[in-house]
Amino acid sequence: MEPLLKIRDLTVKIGEETILNKLNLDIDRHQNVILFGPNASGKSTLLGAIMGFDNYNIISGSIEFAGKNLLDLKPDERARRGIGLMFQHPPKIRGIKLNQLADLLYGDNKDPEEKNMLVKTLNLEYLLERDLNVNLSGGEIKRSELLQILLQSPKLLLLDEPESGVDIENVAVMSKAINRYINRHKVSTLIISHTGYILDYIEANEGCVLYSGKIICHEKPKRIFSDIKEYGYEECGDCRDKER
Repeated sequence: MEPLLKIRDLTVKIGEETILNKLNLDIDRHQNVILFGPNASGKSTLLGAIMGFDNYNIISGSIEFAGKNLLDLKPDERARRGIGLMFQHPPKIRGIKLNQLADLLYGDNKDPEEKNMLVKTLNLEYLLERDLNVNLSGGEIKRSELLQILLQSPKLLLLDEPESGVDIENVAVMSKAINRYINRHKVSTLIISHTGYILDYIEANEGCVLYSGKIICHEKPKRIFSDIKEYGYEECGDCRDKER
């Protein structure tokens, strides 16, 4: 069976700098993948390239989702096909309430109980009438952003350091909602993690490291994280599981 997401020989530049260099990555259906990598290694660039954002210049390679080429599609078209991205730093928008945007994203033809359950699981009832991300804590913004993504019913979740800048309690709350969603809807996830704390809450099928512009060191996520803590990322470059 073809993978849900299939990336081949992807080379991406930002300006004149090559960030990703002939990168290969597969994500199967109902698979949770944790992506590690040092700062400025291109992890967020990879997600931006998958979503098709303008400032990421794809020089060569291919990105396929559910067997379809994505490279000619705009970001909103990719989202409609079933890719959802949770940003690290979503914008503040005055004059738009969380509940208004949630209703727009969820639509009228879906079970309202599913929306209500997500709101409750993420403990967002008290924020529904607040302006989007205005005067909210880091944890509140992350939980609000996750709600918006899940309400779009994505088949592939791209989570950019969901545990960054929030306390353990918020990580636990978000992880509960993510686990519930991926198990209920049989979706796939690509989770970027810098701290590795997310591994205490979400069961990942595979881990890998982004280093020097390529995916290396495919291995069980907790083993990769343990090796990173002990040896650092440079040792991952010598991992026996070279890029495949």
